[in-house]
Amino acid sequence: MAGTKQHDYHIVDPSPWPFIGAIGAFVMLVGAVFWMNGDAKYVGGTPYMFIAGLGIILYTAYAWWSDVVKEAHAGHHTPVVKIGLRYGIILFIISEVMFFAAWFWMYFKHALYPMPATTGATDALGGANAVDGVWPPAGIELVDPWHLPLLNTLILLTSGATVTWAHHAIMENDRKGLVQGLLYTVLLGALFTLVQVYEYWEILKYGLFNGGSWIFGSSFFMATGFHGAHVLIGTIYLLVCLVRAARGHFDAKSHIGFEGAAWYWHFVDVVWLFLFIGIYAAAYFQVAS
Repeated sequence: MAGTKQHDYHIVDPSPWPFIGAIGAFVMLVGAVFWMNGDAKYVGGTPYMFIAGLGIILYTAYAWWSDVVKEAHAGHHTPVVKIGLRYGIILFIISEVMFFAAWFWMYFKHALYPMPATTGATDALGGANAVDGVWPPAGIELVDPWHLPLLNTLILLTSGATVTWAHHAIMENDRKGLVQGLLYTVLLGALFTLVQVYEYWEILKYGLFNGGSWIFGSSFFMATGFHGAHVLIGTIYLLVCLVRAARGHFDAKSHIGFEGAAWYWHFVDVVWLFLFIGIYAAAYFQVAS
């Protein structure tokens, strides 16, 4: 019959969201540069352009993913299409692994091969680039890993268990268990973020990283802060899944959106374990020994 689809693939309609998302990313990038540059000629020192770009990206994500959900409800997500969606999620998580590999590489490069003072230079803030052949640099007061970091580790591991509970519940078509598991995971994710914000506040309040080289603080905040951003994004992702689960969008055979969120959350859990062991605990034991 003419016009009948003879394949399992979904040919999407023309969409404006890739173009609009690219514009938002460009505006956010340029806005971040001007903001950090601080030059009044380029609206520097103000975050408005950056916020505008971020707003465009957030709206694009909402609208684009809403279209994907509508396609699912319309029956366009065949088994072949679901495989492609899973591959997309896996490739995205692999790209995130590469981001964290860069931050770990930076940290362990300085930990294993700290620069001697004779090769150091003075940076724009007046601090020494070199760490005088010692890691952690002299003058750095470390965060005790057995207090807030350990608490956050237990919180995140517990959240991994609750999201697994939710995953098993949906496989049994237990919508109540799915909603409960997602609710607990979202609450634990929000609690992790609050604890990390408090930890950062303590570090800045007492100036733990003010002494010695800026390299340690830069490495620490980049690695842990980048992870914290992923926890916040993952919490929002799971919150969206919670709303969709309450509306009955998922069942045992169709729950790609939730499955992607669960995979992403487990990735966040594993990265935190590496951060806790490699950055918090290892540096602490190195000083103690």
